[in-house]
Amino acid sequence: MLALFTALALSLWLGPYVIRKLQVLHFGQVVRKDGPESHLKKQGTPTMGGVLINGVIVITMLLWCRLDNPYVWMTIVTIVAYGLIGFADDYLKVVRKDPHGLRAKYKYFWQSAAAVCLGCCMYGMAKNPGETSLVIPFFKDFMPDLGFLIIPLAYFVLTGSSNAVNLTDGLDGLAIATTITVAAGLGVIAWLTSNANFAVYLYIPYLPNASELVVACTAIVGAGLGFLWFNTYPAEVFMGDVGSLALGAVLGIIALLCRQEILLFIMGGVFVMETISVILQVGSYKMRGRRIFRMAPIHHHFEKGGWPEPRVFMRFWIVTLVLVLIGLITLKLR
Repeated sequence: MLALFTALALSLWLGPYVIRKLQVLHFGQVVRKDGPESHLKKQGTPTMGGVLINGVIVITMLLWCRLDNPYVWMTIVTIVAYGLIGFADDYLKVVRKDPHGLRAKYKYFWQSAAAVCLGCCMYGMAKNPGETSLVIPFFKDFMPDLGFLIIPLAYFVLTGSSNAVNLTDGLDGLAIATTITVAAGLGVIAWLTSNANFAVYLYIPYLPNASELVVACTAIVGAGLGFLWFNTYPAEVFMGDVGSLALGAVLGIIALLCRQEILLFIMGGVFVMETISVILQVGSYKMRGRRIFRMAPIHHHFEKGGWPEPRVFMRFWIVTLVLVLIGLITLKLR
Protein backbone atom coordinates (compact mmCIF):
# COMPACT_ATOMS: atom_id res chain seq x y z
CA MET A 1 0.00 0.00 0.00
CA LEU A 2 2.89 2.37 0.74
CA ALA A 3 4.32 1.65 -2.70
CA LEU A 4 0.95 2.27 -4.35
CA PHE A 5 0.35 5.58 -2.58
CA THR A 6 3.95 6.71 -3.08
CA ALA A 7 3.73 6.08 -6.82
CA LEU A 8 0.30 7.71 -7.03
CA ALA A 9 1.44 10.81 -5.12
CA LEU A 10 4.61 11.17 -7.19
CA SER A 11 2.65 10.85 -10.45
CA LEU A 12 0.08 13.46 -9.44
CA TRP A 13 2.77 15.80 -8.12
CA LEU A 14 5.18 15.51 -11.05
CA GLY A 15 2.54 15.14 -13.78
CA PRO A 16 1.78 18.85 -14.39
CA TYR A 17 5.51 19.69 -14.47
CA VAL A 18 6.26 16.89 -16.95
CA ILE A 19 3.36 17.94 -19.20
CA ARG A 20 4.52 21.58 -19.21
CA LYS A 21 8.09 20.49 -19.97
CA LEU A 22 6.94 18.33 -22.88
CA GLN A 23 4.92 21.29 -24.23
CA VAL A 24 7.93 23.61 -23.98
CA LEU A 25 10.08 21.07 -25.82
CA HIS A 26 7.34 20.71 -28.47
CA PHE A 27 7.12 16.94 -27.95
CA GLY A 28 3.72 16.72 -29.61
CA GLN A 29 1.82 13.68 -30.81
CA VAL A 30 1.87 12.90 -34.54
CA VAL A 31 -1.56 11.66 -35.64
CA ARG A 32 -2.16 9.30 -38.58
CA LYS A 33 -4.12 11.05 -41.31
CA ASP A 34 -5.85 7.79 -42.26
CA GLY A 35 -7.11 7.24 -38.71
CA PRO A 36 -10.46 8.20 -37.18
CA GLU A 37 -11.33 11.85 -37.85
CA SER A 38 -11.89 12.47 -34.15
CA HIS A 39 -8.17 11.85 -33.56
CA LEU A 40 -7.03 14.76 -35.75
CA LYS A 41 -7.67 17.20 -32.90
CA LYS A 42 -5.10 15.29 -30.82
CA GLN A 43 -2.31 16.53 -33.08
CA GLY A 44 0.30 18.26 -30.93
CA THR A 45 -0.86 16.84 -27.59
CA PRO A 46 2.29 16.22 -25.50
CA THR A 47 3.62 12.69 -25.82
CA MET A 48 6.49 10.70 -24.24
CA GLY A 49 4.68 10.88 -20.89
CA GLY A 50 5.93 7.35 -20.33
CA VAL A 51 9.09 8.87 -18.83
CA LEU A 52 6.89 9.89 -15.90
CA ILE A 53 5.43 6.40 -15.47
CA ASN A 54 8.76 4.62 -15.80
CA GLY A 55 10.58 7.04 -13.51
CA VAL A 56 7.93 6.86 -10.80
CA ILE A 57 7.86 3.04 -10.87
CA VAL A 58 11.66 2.80 -10.57
CA ILE A 59 11.85 5.40 -7.79
CA THR A 60 9.06 3.70 -5.85
CA MET A 61 10.70 0.29 -6.19
CA LEU A 62 14.04 1.67 -5.00
CA LEU A 63 12.28 3.17 -1.99
CA TRP A 64 10.14 0.20 -0.90
CA CYS A 65 11.64 -3.01 -2.34
CA ARG A 66 14.34 -5.15 -0.78
CA LEU A 67 17.31 -4.32 -2.97
CA ASP A 68 19.03 -7.63 -2.22
CA ASN A 69 16.29 -9.41 -4.18
CA PRO A 70 17.38 -10.30 -7.76
CA TYR A 71 13.77 -10.15 -9.02
CA VAL A 72 13.70 -6.44 -8.15
CA TRP A 73 16.71 -5.69 -10.35
CA MET A 74 15.38 -7.87 -13.17
CA THR A 75 12.20 -5.77 -13.14
CA ILE A 76 14.03 -2.44 -13.01
CA VAL A 77 16.41 -3.42 -15.81
CA THR A 78 13.43 -4.45 -17.95
CA ILE A 79 11.71 -1.08 -17.47
CA VAL A 80 14.90 0.85 -18.24
CA ALA A 81 15.93 -1.26 -21.25
CA TYR A 82 12.57 -1.23 -23.02
CA GLY A 83 11.97 2.37 -21.97
CA LEU A 84 15.18 3.40 -23.75
CA ILE A 85 14.12 1.55 -26.91
CA GLY A 86 10.77 3.33 -26.83
CA PHE A 87 12.46 6.67 -26.08
CA ALA A 88 14.68 6.32 -29.15
CA ASP A 89 11.60 5.60 -31.30
CA ASP A 90 9.65 8.56 -29.89
CA TYR A 91 12.63 10.91 -30.15
CA LEU A 92 13.13 10.18 -33.84
CA LYS A 93 9.41 10.63 -34.56
CA VAL A 94 8.77 13.72 -32.46
CA VAL A 95 12.07 15.61 -32.38
CA ARG A 96 13.75 14.54 -35.60
CA LYS A 97 10.38 14.51 -37.43
CA ASP A 98 11.10 11.08 -38.90
CA PRO A 99 7.64 9.51 -39.46
CA HIS A 100 9.13 6.00 -39.35
CA GLY A 101 10.88 6.52 -36.03
CA LEU A 102 13.30 3.77 -35.08
CA ARG A 103 13.35 1.38 -38.02
CA ALA A 104 11.40 -1.80 -37.35
CA LYS A 105 14.39 -4.08 -37.80
CA TYR A 106 16.48 -2.13 -35.29
CA LYS A 107 13.60 -1.79 -32.86
CA TYR A 108 12.90 -5.51 -32.99
CA PHE A 109 16.61 -6.34 -32.72
CA TRP A 110 17.05 -4.40 -29.49
CA GLN A 111 13.79 -5.77 -28.05
CA SER A 112 14.97 -9.29 -28.87
CA ALA A 113 18.46 -8.69 -27.50
CA ALA A 114 17.06 -7.40 -24.21
CA ALA A 115 14.65 -10.34 -23.99
CA VAL A 116 17.37 -12.94 -24.61
CA CYS A 117 19.67 -11.32 -22.03
CA LEU A 118 16.90 -11.31 -19.43
CA GLY A 119 16.04 -14.93 -20.28
CA CYS A 120 19.69 -15.92 -19.80
CA CYS A 121 19.71 -14.15 -16.42
CA MET A 122 16.57 -16.04 -15.38
CA TYR A 123 18.13 -19.35 -16.37
CA GLY A 124 21.39 -18.51 -14.64
CA MET A 125 19.63 -17.48 -11.40
CA ALA A 126 17.39 -20.56 -11.25
CA LYS A 127 18.25 -22.70 -8.24
CA ASN A 128 15.38 -25.18 -8.33
CA PRO A 129 13.07 -26.67 -11.01
CA GLY A 130 10.18 -24.48 -9.85
CA GLU A 131 11.93 -21.41 -11.25
CA THR A 132 12.05 -22.87 -14.77
CA SER A 133 8.85 -24.94 -14.79
CA LEU A 134 5.89 -24.25 -17.06
CA VAL A 135 2.67 -23.83 -15.11
CA ILE A 136 -0.38 -24.84 -17.16
CA PRO A 137 -3.85 -23.71 -15.99
CA PHE A 138 -6.28 -26.47 -14.91
CA PHE A 139 -3.44 -29.02 -14.43
CA LYS A 140 -1.98 -29.48 -10.96
CA ASP A 141 0.40 -32.40 -11.55
CA PHE A 142 1.81 -31.44 -14.94
CA MET A 143 4.50 -28.75 -14.69
CA PRO A 144 7.34 -29.66 -17.07
CA ASP A 145 10.78 -28.25 -16.31
CA LEU A 146 11.77 -26.11 -19.29
CA GLY A 147 15.44 -25.84 -18.37
CA PHE A 148 17.31 -23.68 -20.90
CA LEU A 149 14.09 -23.40 -22.94
CA ILE A 150 13.16 -20.65 -20.50
CA ILE A 151 15.36 -18.40 -22.67
CA PRO A 152 13.31 -18.65 -25.91
CA LEU A 153 10.13 -18.48 -23.81
CA ALA A 154 11.34 -15.21 -22.30
CA TYR A 155 12.09 -13.95 -25.81
CA PHE A 156 8.54 -14.61 -27.04
CA VAL A 157 6.85 -13.32 -23.88
CA LEU A 158 8.84 -10.08 -23.60
CA THR A 159 8.81 -9.11 -27.26
CA GLY A 160 5.16 -10.12 -27.56
CA SER A 161 3.93 -8.31 -24.45
CA SER A 162 5.90 -5.12 -25.15
CA ASN A 163 4.59 -4.87 -28.72
CA ALA A 164 1.05 -5.83 -27.67
CA VAL A 165 0.75 -2.96 -25.18
CA ASN A 166 2.32 -0.68 -27.79
CA LEU A 167 -0.44 -1.58 -30.27
CA THR A 168 -3.12 -1.07 -27.61
CA ASP A 169 -1.94 2.47 -26.93
CA GLY A 170 -4.25 4.18 -29.42
CA LEU A 171 -7.10 5.58 -27.32
CA ASP A 172 -7.11 7.91 -24.34
CA GLY A 173 -6.60 5.85 -21.20
CA LEU A 174 -6.92 2.45 -22.88
CA ALA A 175 -3.36 1.11 -22.59
CA ILE A 176 -2.72 2.41 -19.08
CA ALA A 177 -6.09 1.27 -17.66
CA THR A 178 -5.68 -2.26 -19.01
CA THR A 179 -2.08 -2.33 -17.77
CA ILE A 180 -3.17 -1.27 -14.27
CA THR A 181 -5.79 -4.03 -14.16
CA VAL A 182 -3.42 -6.76 -15.36
CA ALA A 183 -0.69 -5.54 -12.98
CA ALA A 184 -3.12 -5.78 -10.07
CA GLY A 185 -3.92 -9.37 -11.05
CA LEU A 186 -0.22 -10.20 -11.32
CA GLY A 187 0.30 -8.65 -7.88
CA VAL A 188 -2.18 -11.13 -6.39
CA ILE A 189 -0.41 -13.99 -8.19
CA ALA A 190 3.00 -12.81 -6.93
CA TRP A 191 1.68 -12.72 -3.36
CA LEU A 192 0.25 -16.25 -3.63
CA THR A 193 3.44 -17.56 -5.27
CA SER A 194 5.63 -16.14 -2.51
CA ASN A 195 3.51 -17.68 0.28
CA ALA A 196 4.49 -21.30 0.96
CA ASN A 197 1.05 -22.31 2.27
CA PHE A 198 -0.89 -20.86 -0.66
CA ALA A 199 1.62 -22.16 -3.20
CA VAL A 200 1.25 -25.72 -1.90
CA TYR A 201 -2.53 -25.39 -1.66
CA LEU A 202 -2.85 -24.05 -5.24
CA TYR A 203 -0.24 -26.41 -6.76
CA ILE A 204 1.94 -23.59 -8.06
CA PRO A 205 5.72 -23.18 -7.60
CA TYR A 206 6.78 -21.62 -4.30
CA LEU A 207 9.07 -18.71 -5.16
CA PRO A 208 9.95 -16.65 -2.07
CA ASN A 209 11.68 -13.93 -4.13
CA ALA A 210 8.33 -13.17 -5.80
CA SER A 211 7.23 -11.34 -2.64
CA GLU A 212 8.97 -8.17 -3.86
CA LEU A 213 7.09 -8.37 -7.14
CA VAL A 214 3.97 -7.50 -5.16
CA VAL A 215 5.61 -4.14 -4.41
CA ALA A 216 6.54 -3.77 -8.08
CA CYS A 217 2.96 -4.47 -9.18
CA THR A 218 1.47 -1.99 -6.71
CA ALA A 219 4.01 0.59 -7.87
CA ILE A 220 2.79 0.03 -11.44
CA VAL A 221 -0.82 0.41 -10.29
CA GLY A 222 -0.06 3.63 -8.39
CA ALA A 223 2.00 5.17 -11.19
CA GLY A 224 -0.63 4.09 -13.71
CA LEU A 225 -3.50 5.62 -11.76
CA GLY A 226 -1.58 8.88 -11.46
CA PHE A 227 -0.90 8.92 -15.19
CA LEU A 228 -4.51 8.01 -15.98
CA TRP A 229 -5.55 11.19 -14.15
CA PHE A 230 -3.94 13.14 -17.01
CA ASN A 231 -4.45 10.57 -19.78
CA THR A 232 -8.20 10.04 -19.39
CA TYR A 233 -10.42 11.36 -22.20
CA PRO A 234 -9.67 13.97 -23.47
CA ALA A 235 -6.01 13.24 -22.77
CA GLU A 236 -3.61 15.98 -21.67
CA VAL A 237 -0.63 13.74 -22.38
CA PHE A 238 0.15 10.45 -24.11
CA MET A 239 2.63 7.85 -22.89
CA GLY A 240 4.34 7.21 -26.23
CA ASP A 241 6.47 4.17 -27.02
CA VAL A 242 8.74 4.99 -24.08
CA GLY A 243 5.83 4.07 -21.82
CA SER A 244 3.99 1.36 -23.75
CA LEU A 245 7.06 -0.76 -24.57
CA ALA A 246 8.33 -0.58 -20.99
CA LEU A 247 4.94 -1.36 -19.44
CA GLY A 248 4.32 -4.30 -21.73
CA ALA A 249 7.77 -5.71 -21.03
CA VAL A 250 7.46 -5.29 -17.27
CA LEU A 251 4.17 -7.21 -17.26
CA GLY A 252 5.97 -9.91 -19.23
CA ILE A 253 8.96 -10.15 -16.88
CA ILE A 254 6.72 -10.31 -13.79
CA ALA A 255 4.67 -13.12 -15.36
CA LEU A 256 7.91 -14.93 -16.26
CA LEU A 257 9.37 -14.58 -12.78
CA CYS A 258 6.12 -15.84 -11.24
CA ARG A 259 6.01 -18.68 -13.82
CA GLN A 260 2.56 -17.62 -15.03
CA GLU A 261 3.08 -16.74 -18.69
CA ILE A 262 -0.11 -18.50 -19.78
CA LEU A 263 -2.13 -16.56 -17.21
CA LEU A 264 -0.69 -13.33 -18.64
CA PHE A 265 -1.99 -14.46 -22.02
CA ILE A 266 -5.46 -14.92 -20.49
CA MET A 267 -5.54 -11.78 -18.35
CA GLY A 268 -4.04 -9.66 -21.10
CA GLY A 269 -6.61 -10.90 -23.61
CA VAL A 270 -7.27 -7.36 -24.86
CA PHE A 271 -3.57 -6.99 -25.68
CA VAL A 272 -3.69 -10.33 -27.48
CA MET A 273 -6.82 -9.33 -29.40
CA GLU A 274 -5.23 -6.06 -30.51
CA THR A 275 -2.12 -7.88 -31.75
CA ILE A 276 -4.04 -10.60 -33.58
CA SER A 277 -6.23 -7.99 -35.30
CA VAL A 278 -3.12 -6.33 -36.76
CA ILE A 279 -1.65 -9.67 -37.89
CA LEU A 280 -4.92 -10.68 -39.55
CA GLN A 281 -5.38 -7.30 -41.18
CA VAL A 282 -1.87 -7.20 -42.64
CA GLY A 283 -1.98 -10.87 -43.70
CA SER A 284 -5.38 -10.53 -45.34
CA TYR A 285 -4.39 -7.40 -47.24
CA LYS A 286 -1.16 -8.93 -48.51
CA MET A 287 -2.72 -12.27 -49.49
CA ARG A 288 -6.18 -11.23 -50.68
CA GLY A 289 -5.91 -7.49 -51.20
CA ARG A 290 -8.83 -7.04 -48.81
CA ARG A 291 -9.11 -5.85 -45.23
CA ILE A 292 -10.95 -7.75 -42.49
CA PHE A 293 -11.47 -4.78 -40.18
CA ARG A 294 -12.36 -1.19 -40.95
CA MET A 295 -9.01 -0.31 -39.38
CA ALA A 296 -6.49 -2.09 -37.17
CA PRO A 297 -5.74 -2.35 -34.28
CA ILE A 298 -9.25 -3.44 -33.48
CA HIS A 299 -10.14 -0.51 -31.18
CA HIS A 300 -10.07 1.69 -34.30
CA HIS A 301 -12.44 -0.76 -36.03
CA PHE A 302 -15.10 0.01 -33.42
CA GLU A 303 -14.38 3.73 -33.62
CA LYS A 304 -14.85 3.64 -37.38
CA GLY A 305 -18.11 1.79 -36.73
CA GLY A 306 -19.47 4.74 -34.78
CA TRP A 307 -18.57 3.93 -31.18
CA PRO A 308 -17.46 7.06 -29.26
CA GLU A 309 -13.91 6.78 -27.93
CA PRO A 310 -14.95 6.67 -24.23
CA ARG A 311 -17.32 3.76 -24.99
CA VAL A 312 -14.56 1.74 -26.68
CA PHE A 313 -12.24 2.44 -23.73
CA MET A 314 -14.79 1.48 -21.08
CA ARG A 315 -15.92 -1.73 -22.79
CA PHE A 316 -12.34 -2.87 -23.44
CA TRP A 317 -11.51 -2.15 -19.79
CA ILE A 318 -14.54 -4.18 -18.63
CA VAL A 319 -13.37 -7.09 -20.79
CA THR A 320 -9.91 -6.83 -19.22
CA LEU A 321 -11.36 -6.83 -15.70
CA VAL A 322 -13.37 -9.97 -16.47
CA LEU A 323 -10.34 -11.70 -18.02
CA VAL A 324 -8.18 -10.90 -14.99
CA LEU A 325 -10.82 -12.41 -12.71
CA ILE A 326 -11.00 -15.49 -14.95
CA GLY A 327 -7.22 -15.79 -14.77
CA LEU A 328 -7.30 -15.68 -10.97
CA ILE A 329 -10.11 -18.25 -10.87
CA THR A 330 -8.00 -20.73 -12.90
CA LEU A 331 -5.54 -20.86 -9.98
CA LYS A 332 -8.18 -22.69 -7.95
CA LEU A 333 -9.69 -24.80 -10.73
CA ARG A 334 -6.92 -27.36 -11.06
